[in-house]
Amino acid sequence: MSNFSVQAPAWNDISAAEVVAAPKVVADNCLVVPTSCGELSVTISDHGVRLRAGKRIEFDYGMLKCMPENYPLSVSQKANVTIASANNLSVVVHHSPFSFEVVQQRESEQRVVQQSATDGHFVRRYRMPPLAKVDDGWFMSFELGADEPVYGLGEKWSKLDKRGQLVRSFNHDALGVNAEISYKNTPFCWSPNGWGLFIHTPAPVTHGVGYAPWSQRGYGVLIEDSALDVFILTQESGADIINSYTKLTGKAPMPPEWSLGVILSKAYYKDVEELLSTAKAVRENNMPCDVITLDGRAWQDTETRFAFEWDSKRYHDPAAVIAELKAMQFKVCVWEYPLISVKNPLFHELAEKGWLIKDKRTGQAFEYEWDMSAFGEVLTPLPKSGILDFTHPEAYAFWRDSHKPLFEMGVDMIKADFGEQIEDENMQASNGEKGSALHNVYTLLYNRCVYEAAKRYCKTGPFLFSRSAWIGSQCYPSQWGGDPQADWGGLAGSIRGGVSWGLSGAPFYATDVGGFYKDTRDAELFARWNQVAVFSAHMRLHGIGPREPWSYGEEAEAAANKALKLRYQLMPYIHQTMEQATLTGLPMQRAMVLAFPDQPQLWAFEMQFMFGEDMLVAPCIEPGGHVSVYLPEGEWQRFEPEKASGQIYHGNQYLTLSLALDEFAVFIRAGVKIPMAAPVEHTEALAEQGKTVQSIDHFWPQD
Repeated sequence: MSNFSVQAPAWNDISAAEVVAAPKVVADNCLVVPTSCGELSVTISDHGVRLRAGKRIEFDYGMLKCMPENYPLSVSQKANVTIASANNLSVVVHHSPFSFEVVQQRESEQRVVQQSATDGHFVRRYRMPPLAKVDDGWFMSFELGADEPVYGLGEKWSKLDKRGQLVRSFNHDALGVNAEISYKNTPFCWSPNGWGLFIHTPAPVTHGVGYAPWSQRGYGVLIEDSALDVFILTQESGADIINSYTKLTGKAPMPPEWSLGVILSKAYYKDVEELLSTAKAVRENNMPCDVITLDGRAWQDTETRFAFEWDSKRYHDPAAVIAELKAMQFKVCVWEYPLISVKNPLFHELAEKGWLIKDKRTGQAFEYEWDMSAFGEVLTPLPKSGILDFTHPEAYAFWRDSHKPLFEMGVDMIKADFGEQIEDENMQASNGEKGSALHNVYTLLYNRCVYEAAKRYCKTGPFLFSRSAWIGSQCYPSQWGGDPQADWGGLAGSIRGGVSWGLSGAPFYATDVGGFYKDTRDAELFARWNQVAVFSAHMRLHGIGPREPWSYGEEAEAAANKALKLRYQLMPYIHQTMEQATLTGLPMQRAMVLAFPDQPQLWAFEMQFMFGEDMLVAPCIEPGGHVSVYLPEGEWQRFEPEKASGQIYHGNQYLTLSLALDEFAVFIRAGVKIPMAAPVEHTEALAEQGKTVQSIDHFWPQD
């Protein structure tokens, strides 16, 4: 962009918007404010205030699941100021230059919910423009209090409080959890001071959240879209703001019961013999497990994938293989991505129909070339590929319905990988969208299509694992954090990524237990990763190399199996927490700021989290078994399920614990009883007993 640099904004070159004529109310209870950047519409609803300007292509991506009902406005005007009011909210619009304040009336008091950043300048009134049209889109700035934290913005691996960070809402094949780039992004954030910000767009958004090179006291937002559509959410608590956001963008549905069990995976089981021998070993070793996964190369020919085809060289009778896994009480997950090798006849068939993303320069199907720097010894190089065009209704239906034979054969779950490959500005979809404007929302369409396939055709209930996600992807659960390094930093980053995703309106998440790459067979790390993964929405063991507990040695196997057994015992609690998540949008793993909004002394403890309402988890993220935890106010009991009860601790204190390899640091609110089930090795065993995952055999602590 010529007049805006992400790293060093040239504020002098950006013209701030001015109100150029008197605002007026038009149809649909909308205040239209004529500005030098075009007309800006202002509406008020039970969600808060919505600001819109500009236009984009006429295509509904379905990011909004409900449209806010606008309140009737009363408008007053005086010199250089227009005030629009409805219910208990007012929007104060200053004309020259344009700026705004959102004011909420609470009984006899008023509070400014949010306003244009007040960061001043010697030459002009504002350091960052309150509103401006720039070459590649729009810029807006918002106020931040002196020590105000901000949370959300998707799956991010560093500090949960985004204050001081430059964050880009742009999906990446991040190849790990060690940088700012991530797989799951959403331009939604919130402050415990009582406001949320949601940018409704398919396009990239850059957030300077008190980012000092821009302004340490303001929040600048660059929206790379021809249209501006900003919701300022006005609920008081983080929980209520997340609930409002997920009312707009959709709630997660309840996953099937078997998905709460353990999912075993590997990159990858090389042939039928290895797959079946692993499945048999799981049962022989009494490892609790419900699902086994056939990753990409496990069932597809890499040179010709992806075309819903089994590799005939290795799978002469795939139905028989699935039947054998089913006989061992496994659910079956298979991998996919939305790319088709140019070496597969399907590529030419879909290209001829116009069902692939096109190269706007030639009008032909775009041939995507992989960056080979990430391959080599770790991953197999991939062929040039076409990318399915999910904006084309017939292509969408074709991809959805192509899953039917897999589900009819007995597949239960799809691992929907990738989706971040719309990288070239010459890529164009059938709806006219192209390049970066399509990049993020493409993954939402992909998630939706595969989930709808499972909803139509899967016999055991719809469930999806997707790696890449955007606004609304929480409606197609669940998501997993991709490809962490198999070390302690990878574990810590994965925990933060999941908790950050939960702060962003997506309640269900899983990590690659044990780490994905650079595996050093660290038995202690593997045991600790299993222990923390018990307290997540879903639990999958996955990586390059075996992830079966016995492959790490006897001591690690015993510790990991103890954790896996506990996972099944906690299913009644997990299920009731999931039900709450589907109604409220609250995540399973809750940061301290979300769980204890009235105890700011806790917010800095970002590595500990609440699992549901009643369980406080302090992960062990370093070798040696040392754990630190800050207990909230009240009394807390150490959760030790192998005992009748646990030690009571007073809150408002900092503890350091030293754990044996099979011990973990989890606390429950004193006086609360945790529903527990009898241990089983898979959920089919519950069905055989006439039970469900909600069946309660006892409570802990015991009376």
